Amino acid sequence: MPTSVILLAAGQGSRMKSDLPKVLHRLAGAPLIAHALDSARGLDPERIVVVTGVGAEQVDAALAEIDPDIRVVRQPEQRGTGDAARVALSELADATGDGTEGDVVVLYGDTPFIRPETLESMLAARAAGAAVVILGFEAAEPGAYGRLVLDDMGDLAAIVEAREATEDQLAIRLCNCGVVVADAALLPGLLAEIRDDNAKGEFYLTDIVALARKRGLTAKAIICDEAETLGVNRRADLAAAEAAFQTRARAEAMANGVTLTDPATVWFSHDTHIGRDTAIGPNVFLGPGVTVETGVEILAFCHLEGCHVSRGSRIGPFARLRPGAELAEHTHVGNFVEIKNAIVDEGAKINHLAYVGDAHVGARTNIGAGTIFCNYDGVFKHHTEVGTDVFIGSNSALVAPVSIGDGAMVAAGSTITADVAPGALAVARGPQVSKPGLALRLMSRLRALKSAKAGR
Repeated sequence: MPTSVILLAAGQGSRMKSDLPKVLHRLAGAPLIAHALDSARGLDPERIVVVTGVGAEQVDAALAEIDPDIRVVRQPEQRGTGDAARVALSELADATGDGTEGDVVVLYGDTPFIRPETLESMLAARAAGAAVVILGFEAAEPGAYGRLVLDDMGDLAAIVEAREATEDQLAIRLCNCGVVVADAALLPGLLAEIRDDNAKGEFYLTDIVALARKRGLTAKAIICDEAETLGVNRRADLAAAEAAFQTRARAEAMANGVTLTDPATVWFSHDTHIGRDTAIGPNVFLGPGVTVETGVEILAFCHLEGCHVSRGSRIGPFARLRPGAELAEHTHVGNFVEIKNAIVDEGAKINHLAYVGDAHVGARTNIGAGTIFCNYDGVFKHHTEVGTDVFIGSNSALVAPVSIGDGAMVAAGSTITADVAPGALAVARGPQVSKPGLALRLMSRLRALKSAKAGR
């Protein structure tokens, strides 16, 4: 049966104390809502509808960057999760003609860690006959969570809010996560029966459990680990989510054959890919869009983002690879080197204090210490082409657009503004002039001047 996903992202998130919509705060380099979408896509659903509300323009723009094909619908007033689901169902009906076939999964844009395997278990419970399936967890501290009350058959009898629970019900540790799977044919009718006669005057999606039971239908609870249900409502929650993500990412990397010298100081992003037998030193930050192949060594204090590093390469320490950096096999990028939007071919070395931007560096080429690729003229970016087996002397400046031919050499301290032919030596600096004895005479005069001033 087809599966549709409703992703709720309309809330204000007032406890974040932010002008940015809550679902756009970043976790591991990506908006919270991107993580929730990853959970949804794990089901390979036929349709995903995102419900936006507060800050809708910003959320809509972010979603267009993540996936321009996602269907988005706006909740005019934030009247609760049940109302948001109703708004989404109208969009599903428009997309499918009736929207009543298969299953509907309701997820939340601020709950980033729901695993697709957990959602598959919920769908299996639906397929086994439950009209409504709720995701729950055993809470270490149940506190204000709604309690899941099971009957003698193990079915879900009710969801009781903490402020309305009896003493016995408050002792229940099985709590409501809020994620719902329901029969698409039944859901519209159940949602239509929800009332807002509660303390907040809102329509609660989870009221469909009681409504389904009144019809004699079965409701089930699927239990997952509490860590999976972590929702982000405050900055402290966001920090806790980041810590949880990093702990998991580090463990997965090491389990897959990556050496982390000091795991707690290595930071991953949501889409980081690291090959086996790669070794990463302390205090390394891997931003979004990083792929590192096998057998790479990344030394301490490196920052990588939007780049690709091929096998056998060596990076750092204190190197920065910016978006568009493409390093071929067995390249060396050393301390205080920055590379941006540049292709570095196999065996090339850029070992010290250099900036390489908007360029192509050929195989086995050596870029000397202090070399700057001058790619920006104040308005436009320009390209530098450096051939194979080239030697660029220390403290040189290559003013783009410029081309250095295969096997050429650039003398140290040169400022290159014109193309250099293959095999040529380019020297572009003022001639050295020596004045015999001038240094001694100059220093003698300066010392005499200093003594005269001291005697006044």
